[in-house]
Amino acid sequence: MIHRQTVLPEAWVVMVANAAFFYHPDGYRTDGSRLMGRQAAGEAYLSAYLRHGGFDTAYCFAASRDHFQDFCRRARAQGAPADLRMGWVPHEDSRGLSEPGCLFVPGPGLETQAWQRRSLDAAQYSLCGVTHTTASPGVMDSIGNLLVAPYEAWDAVILTSRAVQGTVHQVLENWGEYLRERLGAAPVLKPQLPVIPLGVDCDRFAKGDQQEGEHRSAWRKQLGAGEDDIVALFVGRLSYHAKAHPLAMLMALERAAQKTGKTIHLVQAGWFANDQIKTDFIAAAKLAAPSVINHYLDARTQKVRDTIWYAADLFTSLSDNIQESFGLTPLEAMAAGLPVVVSDWDGYRDMVEDDVTGILVPTTMLPPGTHAGHTIATRHALGVDNYDRYIGNASLCTAVDIDACAIAYERLIIDPDLRQRLADAGRNRARRNFDWRVVLQSYKSLWAELGALRASASEIPPRKMPPLRDDPFALFSGYPSTTLTRDTRVAPAANAATWLKAVRQENMVAFAPYLFLAEAEIDAMLEHAAQAGAGNVGALIDLHAGPQQGAAHRTIAWLLKLGVLELV
Repeated sequence: MIHRQTVLPEAWVVMVANAAFFYHPDGYRTDGSRLMGRQAAGEAYLSAYLRHGGFDTAYCFAASRDHFQDFCRRARAQGAPADLRMGWVPHEDSRGLSEPGCLFVPGPGLETQAWQRRSLDAAQYSLCGVTHTTASPGVMDSIGNLLVAPYEAWDAVILTSRAVQGTVHQVLENWGEYLRERLGAAPVLKPQLPVIPLGVDCDRFAKGDQQEGEHRSAWRKQLGAGEDDIVALFVGRLSYHAKAHPLAMLMALERAAQKTGKTIHLVQAGWFANDQIKTDFIAAAKLAAPSVINHYLDARTQKVRDTIWYAADLFTSLSDNIQESFGLTPLEAMAAGLPVVVSDWDGYRDMVEDDVTGILVPTTMLPPGTHAGHTIATRHALGVDNYDRYIGNASLCTAVDIDACAIAYERLIIDPDLRQRLADAGRNRARRNFDWRVVLQSYKSLWAELGALRASASEIPPRKMPPLRDDPFALFSGYPSTTLTRDTRVAPAANAATWLKAVRQENMVAFAPYLFLAEAEIDAMLEHAAQAGAGNVGALIDLHAGPQQGAAHRTIAWLLKLGVLELV
């Protein structure tokens, strides 16, 4: 069922290439205490969808009306057109997703939604997810489930980089080989796995020469950076074990400072998960870059996220962590007109053309298939190491070329023309290839393709409950003495109405009101059963239609439990 909020007439136009958002506030907010890449991407994607999608309705697939109202507030705050309608599809009634035709989930794990859909009709709508990190156990399991969950050819998981594509194919190959060995049959991969990058709102970073100059002057004054000083900028979570180890950056900047004689400021804009990590960062800076002036800013504040870019002469991010998969901040730096020095790593190499739109610094990690990696994987699989330690352990065995990085910094420091050339090329590339207007068209084309595949499907899987999450009354049918079938006869107990009024609000029996009929409908059911003398359960159920029949059947069982109805 669709619940609508609209300022337009009731005319309902369904866009061919639309999709409902799987919505929980945490996935689309950047104003919390923990700012993660997936949240920044979710907020940016939602904003782009609302402002550039050209849709007449924004659909929200949410667990509660409160979450739907949060979606509406967030949509209006992010610039949704005033005449854009909002439609709510509750989680427990996903049939309403047939109107937009697709459900977009801001992650790769769609198996729960796939099983829910199969219990209704697998051809009602498509599923579309997107990867962020691919290193966590939950995501690895979700990738494996692409081979065994009830996905169809009209579903897709978007891979955000070629590096992610390689990881996903490796996981599928490993899991497929095991399933062949175990079951003697080759699993079939049904969903589509297109590579579509994340996007950036280039307009947000193109503030104009005057405003950018004002931000630059204000920030550099606050930082104490003179006009001849060089300000290097890193933006991102400040975590040496889970994001980017800072040692290579610090050592390379120190070498560049010594070589060029320039005063270098390093601004690290992000947030620390705890005080110990902050202490470790400060200690590393004193040890590895004593002549570099270090500044730490909280990028959870809007002012820092919006304006710190213009204080800098160059941006750098030397990611060396398998947790990273795409990396938004280098793309944002390019959109802001900064030359970038980044590691040749995962999705960074998809957005940066070496020596054209930035500089890529070589990275080295251990080869596959050795005992070195086996030990790290085994400790994680056994629970000896948690996920944070697992990715941190892999990072400790991954090196960024410090010499090459120092040379890159030196080139940019001494050559303002090179800085400008890379900055201009980077800004153009960001707008041409990665602006959300461009990326969103790829999403819409994909959704249209999935809709066409769904419409032309020759075989539709039968409706079935998830085999490992079946109807509890089927799984445990051997427990009771008898079952409440349509032929069962029931009648109201003596003083049924009085007793029901007294007991129906007690917490011990009223903790799941969503399972049962509304109060007025229950009263009408009891009146009907009393008039009939002894009500046939089937006849009482048939007083209602559609999903309400299930609610009626559950209500009869509930009334028997309360002693309001009795078996005849």
